[in-house]
Amino acid sequence: MKIVVTGGLGFIGSHTVVELQNEGFEVVIIDNLSNSSEEVLKGIVAITGKTPVFEKLDLREKTSVQDFFKRHSDVGGVIHFAASKAVGESVENPLLYYENNINTLIYLLQELQQKPEAYFIFSSSCTVYGQAETMPINENASVKPAMSPYGNTKQIGEEIITDVTKVSGVNAILLRYFNPIGSHPSTEIGELPIGTPQNLVPFITQTGIGLRKELSVYGDDYPTPDGTCVRDYIHVVDLAKAHVIALQRLIDKKNLDKIETFNLGTGTGSSVLEVINAFEKVSGQKLPYKIVARREGDVISAYANTDKANSILGWKTQSTLEEGMASAWKWEQKVRNNN
Repeated sequence: MKIVVTGGLGFIGSHTVVELQNEGFEVVIIDNLSNSSEEVLKGIVAITGKTPVFEKLDLREKTSVQDFFKRHSDVGGVIHFAASKAVGESVENPLLYYENNINTLIYLLQELQQKPEAYFIFSSSCTVYGQAETMPINENASVKPAMSPYGNTKQIGEEIITDVTKVSGVNAILLRYFNPIGSHPSTEIGELPIGTPQNLVPFITQTGIGLRKELSVYGDDYPTPDGTCVRDYIHVVDLAKAHVIALQRLIDKKNLDKIETFNLGTGTGSSVLEVINAFEKVSGQKLPYKIVARREGDVISAYANTDKANSILGWKTQSTLEEGMASAWKWEQKVRNNN
């Protein structure tokens, strides 16, 4: 089956393309290269031995999306990653986030709903839960008012998809993920943010390699064991495999509803200082960091209850935090040695 992966040269997208190709799917990547590089294609080919079709396309351009689906009329499903994802940036520039994350989703769904049947996997986020009242967070936790425009785009996106599945042949799975880290064991692909990293782990590895002077830890006065924020860090390969399993569930018509929701995490919360300690352990070096003021939009704690994904999808994570940090560090070293 031909599957479109939007944002397929990005961090999670590229790892998912690898897993899809390994399972025999025909993949077409859409990416506008705003936060990725065409070089990633070489890594995908090196791992899988197959070259996916790649189209450089901006999903904000409705006519381009329409033209794409005319040319690829045999597309059976879409895994939709393409989105802006930095909480802080979304607070400063909300309209960029609404245009990039909502308009693009609408244009894709407008094309899919014209098909008698189509499958849609949505890259959602644990941000939809806001600051949940109880940990770990399960899928029945209430969706709280978003703490950032980014979080709001994920909530709105889920609502839009839910409404579309009610009136069309689109079947969808919403995957709410926690914090993806690491790289492919081959080190052919990994996380390579353009500009200053917005996520903790690439900032740690860039600091470790000397690219950044020091890491800023946003607040150490939270009500957590060591005062720093707690998150659920999931290895990107584990995460990518869940997308293929979810897609196969729709293809095999095993979904119990037109739309289903699953949390993807490890089920374990790790604080910022614990992540730093894990890095120091696997790298054998001290990491320079300083404690600074809290950052707007950050929740105190968020980690997943993974029972539903474990039992219904038959999926669970294989890699530990230390293994994720070790692969991220190996990738960082390779990237810098090549530049």
